[in-house]
Amino acid sequence: METLIIIIVIVVALFILGWYISVSNNLNRALVKIDEANSGIDVALTKRYDVLTKMIDVVKAYSKHEKETLFEVIKMRNNMTMEEKNEANNKMTHNFEQIRLLVENYPELKSSENYKTLQLSIADVEEHLQAARRMYNSNVSIFNQTIVTFPNSIVASMKGLTKKDFFEADETKKEDVKINL
Repeated sequence: METLIIIIVIVVALFILGWYISVSNNLNRALVKIDEANSGIDVALTKRYDVLTKMIDVVKAYSKHEKETLFEVIKMRNNMTMEEKNEANNKMTHNFEQIRLLVENYPELKSSENYKTLQLSIADVEEHLQAARRMYNSNVSIFNQTIVTFPNSIVASMKGLTKKDFFEADETKKEDVKINL
């Protein structure tokens, strides 16, 4: 009978030890997921900074180039003599009659494509950042639920674990980003 009691005590002790180890491991995994998600936010913030600063520089440079080119074309046309303007007009009229389309001799402007690309890049990096924040908050929610649920709360308390804070944007971050082009 004593042997049976000792065996039961050992089995119960092993069960409690196994349960403690299992809950402890689950909590440790949850903490790792929170750290990983936090790192994901840092990666997304870095990507946002890198992509947007480079895209803004490209758009500014290309816009400046197009503005200068357009002014050069206008300046060149202003310096034409009346005879040169008449000759150019006659050639354009002739071409118009042949193809029924008049095309100005302006360089092809492409900055609008750069602006579209910038808009798409902004949307893309912001979506990645939001996804990283959602992942972080999801992992924090799972962890917080786990440590307040009985009997997991016993292990969490023994390990000194407390609830984690959710990601919340600073007041300044809640405002729209001002992009000066």
